[in-house]
Amino acid sequence: MRLFDTHAHLHFPHFAEDLDAVLDRARAAGVRGMVTIGTDRETNGAVVDLAKRLPDVWATVGIHPHDAGEAAEADFEAIERVAREEPRVVGFGEMGLDFFRNLSPPAAQRQAFRRQIDIARRVRKPLVIHCRDAHDETLALLAEERAGETGGVMHCFSGDVEIARRCLDLGLYISLAGPVTYKNAHALPDVARFVPEDRLVVETDCPYLPPTPHRGKRNEPAYVALTAEHVARLRGADPEALGDRLTANAASLFRITLT
Repeated sequence: MRLFDTHAHLHFPHFAEDLDAVLDRARAAGVRGMVTIGTDRETNGAVVDLAKRLPDVWATVGIHPHDAGEAAEADFEAIERVAREEPRVVGFGEMGLDFFRNLSPPAAQRQAFRRQIDIARRVRKPLVIHCRDAHDETLALLAEERAGETGGVMHCFSGDVEIARRCLDLGLYISLAGPVTYKNAHALPDVARFVPEDRLVVETDCPYLPPTPHRGKRNEPAYVALTAEHVARLRGADPEALGDRLTANAASLFRITLT
């Protein structure tokens, strides 16, 4: 299968000891590209450095809702500057709203989210959107800020078919991760069947959320194959053909050319 991991955290300490081996396993599994995701001022620098060093890794820069309360004006200026200057930066995020953990005040989360959407629209690079226990407000804010002008992806989608429909109406891609393979996946199998083939991508969110049968272990990009194969079974699709389609979708989402 040709595959693309649209959301990884390869710069995290979990991979400090064996990143080369992790990347070798991903390539052996058919992974043609990976995007490593920035979340705050420290990781934004780390993801850019990694993407500049590895030809099949790209980066996004952003302020995660957990870190919104600590974000300063200089952080927003920095992500705009690096996204304009560095071609390996292919999007903004991880950004959004998280009312489950509320590690930053909701008002700060909203402000940081709106600010990043505005930057993304001006720079014309897509959004990587985190949403937990906040679907209605996230979608309303995206609509108000005209996020469809730049597009983006609902990372690690956790809603139902109706929420997916609303995301698609805003021009967003839907990204499925390891939880679609879990026995308690609830609505996600229906979402996997519902989303049009040209608006679907997959991810690992590694080192988190490993697919079955690796739950409880560290996730890594090679395991995106397990998620893609499971989605193919749910859709009654040929895995290789679906892998090709998902990879093409990822390249279109992030506006990159795969060799």
